[in-house]
Amino acid sequence: MIEIEAMFPVMVAPNLEVVKQYYETIFGFNAVFYDPDFYLHLVSPNTGAQLGFLVPNHSSQPEFLQEIMSAKGYVISLEVKDAAIAYEEAKNLKLNIAMEIKEEAWGQVHFMLQDPAGFRVDVVQHLEVTGN
Repeated sequence: MIEIEAMFPVMVAPNLEVVKQYYETIFGFNAVFYDPDFYLHLVSPNTGAQLGFLVPNHSSQPEFLQEIMSAKGYVISLEVKDAAIAYEEAKNLKLNIAMEIKEEAWGQVHFMLQDPAGFRVDVVQHLEVTGN
């Protein structure tokens, strides 16, 4: 068995500086590695959650990592304690809201943002579900 120590997605996206500023400002991530012409690695100091962003067409990467990643069908999910408070903050900050806040039958309250690279960010609160 291969034992893992951490898991994080790496998304191919342009303009890492804008992406870096977004995740640092909005969600409090820290850039632990940043080269604007190569790669951005972000870590949440509160949870240890990690995100990676790679520039397109970087010569050190294999061909399948050269193209900008399609944001279609891809979601970055970030769990929060209170989705309603986060939603109000997102509106106050005039963030790009891709889906309004809603409560799901399976026990979630969430809304979605669109980040500067075009990825959807699902800001989700898990509710305590009672019964079946």
